[in-house]
Amino acid sequence: MHTPHSPRPADPLDLLELDSLLTPDERAVRDAVRTFCDRRVEPHIAEWFEQGEIEDIRGLTKELGELGLLGMHLEGYGCAGMSAVDYGLACLELEATDSGLRSLVSVQGSLAMFAIHAFGSEEQKEEWLPRLAAGTAIGCFGLTEPDSGSDPGSMRTTARRDGDDWLLDGRKMWITNGSVADVAVVWARTEDGVRGFVVPTDTPGFSAPAIKHKMSLRASVTSELVLDSIRLPGSAVLPEVRGLRGPLSCLNEARYGIAWGAMGAARSSFRAALAYAGDRVQFGRPISSFQLTQAKLTDMALELAKGTLLAFHLGRVKDDRGLRPEQVSYGKLNNTRAALEICRTARTVLGANGISLEYPVIRHANNLESILTYEGTVEMHTLMIGQALTGQAAFR
Repeated sequence: MHTPHSPRPADPLDLLELDSLLTPDERAVRDAVRTFCDRRVEPHIAEWFEQGEIEDIRGLTKELGELGLLGMHLEGYGCAGMSAVDYGLACLELEATDSGLRSLVSVQGSLAMFAIHAFGSEEQKEEWLPRLAAGTAIGCFGLTEPDSGSDPGSMRTTARRDGDDWLLDGRKMWITNGSVADVAVVWARTEDGVRGFVVPTDTPGFSAPAIKHKMSLRASVTSELVLDSIRLPGSAVLPEVRGLRGPLSCLNEARYGIAWGAMGAARSSFRAALAYAGDRVQFGRPISSFQLTQAKLTDMALELAKGTLLAFHLGRVKDDRGLRPEQVSYGKLNNTRAALEICRTARTVLGANGISLEYPVIRHANNLESILTYEGTVEMHTLMIGQALTGQAAFR
């Protein structure tokens, strides 16, 4: 006769015991990233957000490289070669500290490095990937333009042949890491369709003015890229891809990480609300004892657990056989919306203190307003799932 084990004591932050789904190695990855964030970033992140500037971003990037977090899911060239679940857990812990920190790692590894790793020449890989993995170089990814967001096929940036060289002209907008990058992967229209180019940022004609006055992702470098008749050698083009399949496959890598990362921001806000509700006394008792507060905490806990389970399932599928685009859209769409609602609810639990940077909630909520939009808007992911359901493309 089978004798069941005694249930574990309840952990208010993990009532479903999702931690038991992880292997010991996965827990070690998670714990290492959490320890780094707690030590290196948490003491400063509210100040960085308020100032709109990360202190010593190059030093921080190098430390992230030393921890093996940059391009950690890629193989070779100094990359850690870890699993999709490992990468997802890292994204969750990074974004539990701040979305800007996860964006730095995501753009470096899932956009710039992934593009070179998947589509670059051997020379491009050997030149850039070891430095980017080590964090001694910073990369950015130039796709979005002032008038081209959800419809990248309408981009105006062009590249044309001039002898053996290429000449690039155009502008890119909302580019994470742009002003501090050493290399940019830039997508442009050519006679042969959309092509990607590996652009050293010290190339004459390249500039990256920083975008100021943001109320979201303030602890993140966001820039415009200006390409003024940049001359590149023929070897600068990514040889292994033509068309929008190239940049869109890179975006799917980043979107997968966002599905995990958004749950980190949500967890941080839920944790703050739970602790605050237990400490805050009104009418002679902690507000956690009131029904409406318990309803809020319960709703947040439900959505946090469901979103984390979804991210975990997507990670296991990605490791096993890869993900289809609509599966990535499930994660990005559901988890960013759920995380934003968790943060907004947490804000109400904290009352007026919810808008103070003494607590992480309003910072996460503001950041998630950007996460909701970048790497595919709510509308586009809704229609990508709708197309998978019906076979009809509603956005063309």
